[in-house]
Amino acid sequence: MTYADLSLWQATCGEDLVARPALPGAIDVDVAIVGAGFTGLWTAYYLSELDPSLRIAVVEKHIAGFGASGRNGGWVSGLFPASRARLARLPGSSPAGAIALTSQLRATIDEIRRVSAEEGIDCDFTKGGAIVFARTASQLARARAEVEEARSWGDTEDDVRLLDAGESSEWARVAGALGATYTPHCARIQPATLVRGLAAAVERRGVALYEQTAATGIAPGRVNTAVGDVTAEVVVRATEGYTAELAGCQREVLPVYSLMVATEPLSADTWAEIGLSAAPTFSDHRHLIIYGQRTADGRLAFGGRGAPYHFGSSISPAFDRDDGVFASLRKTLVELFPPVAGAAFTSAWGGPLGVPRDWTPSVGLDSRTGMAWAGGYVGDGVSTANLAGRTLAHLITGTSSELTTLPWVNHRSRRWEPEPLRWLGANTGLRAVSAADREERLTARPSLLAKAMAPLLGGS
Repeated sequence: MTYADLSLWQATCGEDLVARPALPGAIDVDVAIVGAGFTGLWTAYYLSELDPSLRIAVVEKHIAGFGASGRNGGWVSGLFPASRARLARLPGSSPAGAIALTSQLRATIDEIRRVSAEEGIDCDFTKGGAIVFARTASQLARARAEVEEARSWGDTEDDVRLLDAGESSEWARVAGALGATYTPHCARIQPATLVRGLAAAVERRGVALYEQTAATGIAPGRVNTAVGDVTAEVVVRATEGYTAELAGCQREVLPVYSLMVATEPLSADTWAEIGLSAAPTFSDHRHLIIYGQRTADGRLAFGGRGAPYHFGSSISPAFDRDDGVFASLRKTLVELFPPVAGAAFTSAWGGPLGVPRDWTPSVGLDSRTGMAWAGGYVGDGVSTANLAGRTLAHLITGTSSELTTLPWVNHRSRRWEPEPLRWLGANTGLRAVSAADREERLTARPSLLAKAMAPLLGGS
């Protein structure tokens, strides 16, 4: 398998994906970053902008964008996996802090557009918003509750609004849609093009990027590799779903697999039946997460959860593919958009994302040890990683800003339970979410199981 086989995005990003040279041996720098995904590269980008004199090195086991940054659904959104109510309850936080974090995430969408334009990265950025359909009475009730909750936090019709069936069909003709929620705070991109372009941009700024270089462990002042240590005043852990591969970090972040499929480019007649002409990202209000987009080259790219957690936080290329989940995703997409039934599905892929124990991402710097980190995005990482990179750059350079006082800064999630407890808990939670959707289809009422599980799965 080549790097181009990892996802549709990597196959169509316009590069040969030849790995950069590995670390030649032990080196000394000011800042060492482990992981060349969005988090690590945005951190390097903004550090080089704030202080061009810094010696920055990024080490990556494979190639830039190998992981979730090159395989995700391509949503640049204002979404955050923890609710504003939960953020407001974090130690030292407040409702104002939760609102500020939401505001910064929404502004991040345009920040990514700005940098992409300035650096000449053509990543198919289209800010068409996000539409989430309601296809059952229970889903419609959740849609109404979501809008009411948003209003209680000061959101207006310009931030999120409820659409009736007729209004939702103007965006896309989803089978059985009773309505939808719509927010303009989302853009679709080709994520591999963005992450690869960002890697080239940091190199132009003088950042050293060493691919084919696995970090085996991190400690204050040091990143361990097979060819020698990288010593640095600050060490940044930016490994997201692959954190478990670092010595001693198996319980820090749970690697959970998310999978995707994509159709061939669809005909103009098929698109006329489907809609999505403004290229919004799309989903629905079921409990088991799904997500999709209309790509710039006329495909439907569609993904979701459903793959199991693997014992011992195991990560393997074999887990990137699950024929049962792929079949379910194809079936679900055809259920949403029946005109796709005759189309060929040409791509299928997957990979791990990172889930912290309390489902709350964090970014921080321990000034005593020089150890910094960011991640645990629970699948909402494309925009969140940019905000994390800017925040880390400010923390590391001692730049006082509104970013360094946001409620996720220096938040510490407790570690996951030892095995077999986390295997049992994670897979029980997955089965419960799927069962909740089945329960609602059978009873036509909101799931009691989902309500009971909400506190364990990131709910308020």
